[in-house]
Formats: sequence, C-alpha cells, structure tokens
Amino acid sequence: MRVMTINLRFPNPEDGDNFWYVRRKAVIKLILCYSPDLLATQEGTRAQLNYLGRELAGYGLFEKNRVWDDRCQYPTIFYKRSAVAGYDGGEFWLSKTPGVHLSKDWGSAYPRMISFMRASKSGSKRFFWFATTHLDNISSNARMHQATIIRKWIEEKEEPVILAGDFNDVPGSDVYRILVKPTGPLVDSWKELGKPEDQSSLTHHGFTGIPQWGRFDWILLDDRLNPLKGDLVREEVDGRYPSDHFPYWVDVKGL
Repeated sequence: MRVMTINLRFPNPEDGDNFWYVRRKAVIKLILCYSPDLLATQEGTRAQLNYLGRELAGYGLFEKNRVWDDRCQYPTIFYKRSAVAGYDGGEFWLSKTPGVHLSKDWGSAYPRMISFMRASKSGSKRFFWFATTHLDNISSNARMHQATIIRKWIEEKEEPVILAGDFNDVPGSDVYRILVKPTGPLVDSWKELGKPEDQSSLTHHGFTGIPQWGRFDWILLDDRLNPLKGDLVREEVDGRYPSDHFPYWVDVKGL
C-alpha cells in the first residue's frame, strides 16, 4: 500500500507565480502520477480540499465529523476507493480543549489538529488507523505538547497506526523523541529505509527546488508494518514545483 504526504501550501497571493491557482493542476498531476492509496495533506483550505475532491478521480475525501470553516487550514485524508475502505474516524484540536473549535494553547501561532481514519485494505478485515497532522511552525513548546497529545492517542490504539504529516521539526528534536522509537511509539520510515540525513533529506525548499530547511515531513509507522521503498518527490510538474515542500511517499507492507 502506497502512502504519500504533501503540504499543499495555502493560497497566499504573495507566492506570485507559485500562487495556488497557478499550480493546482500540477498538484493533481503529481498525486495521480504517484497514485498513493492513502494521501495525507496539510495546510489545505476548504476551497483547496474541495478542488482536490473534484479533480482526484477515484479518491474519497474523508471528512467524518468535520466542522467546515473557511478560516481553517485542515490536515486531511484522501483515500483511493478501489484500494481502501474507510470506516470510523474524526479529528480534534491539539490543545487543552480538543473539542473546542479553533482552540490553541502553549503559544501555538495557529490552531492545530489531527485528522484520522480507521481503515482496511479493500476486501480485508484487518483494520488500521491512518492519521495526518501539521504541528505549529513557531513555538517549540507548543509542538512538544501537540506531539504528546498525539502520542497518547496512538498509545490508546490496539490496531496499527500510520501517522503522516508536516511536523515542523527535525529528527532528534523533542517532538521526534516523543513520537519515534526508542522513546516513542512509532518508527520513522525514512530511517527504516536507510535514507541519509543530509541536505538531500530536507523537505522544505520554498518553491526553489533547492533543499533549504529541515526534514519536516514524516511518515511514521507502527513497528508491525514494514516500509519497502520510498522517496521525496523533487521533480517539477509542467515547469513548476507543486508545493514549497517536497512530497514524500512510502510503500508499506503488513496491512
């Protein structure tokens, strides 16, 4: 089963030639080319996500229990209907009051959330959880608390968990130690694949194609699952980069 994560980059007019309405077709082409069974997106507004829902033929947008709000940037799950059956799920805010819409704490610059889906491969009754999140980009203290809330959610699950998203932090950070073994509950697919921790692993490039900042975009796996292969998507589509982050995909065995 192929898993992909991509930060969509919200529609920011200051992006100029990289504004969402200029590059959105490139995003669709990239996703359909790599054909993930499970897709984790971050930073998507309602309009962006509705566009993906219309244009990604064969995919479902998982929105169970979602409160739609045009002010929000949502971490969101899409799934290939021919490959995955989605069942229960939902989302909550990464705050002291997870059920309060747009709540935030600990100096978080923006409200942050996790979206999750209980799923199985089509025709299978072996269930797992797929989740996506986007941690705060300003406050390291907020990221630690947000990661701790996610860890508690993971540890309550008996079935395997896959967590994908933009963590706005790097391997070795407090957030990483909270979520990743040996001190956390999950394994880092990038590490498990033997990938290097050098400039080629950096995922933020600011639409330049030149790796600039950290390896922020992770796909974390239950240790009952095995990553077979995977990589960052560094190429342009129709002469432009679909996002200011390189998307990351992994083929996973054991579901």
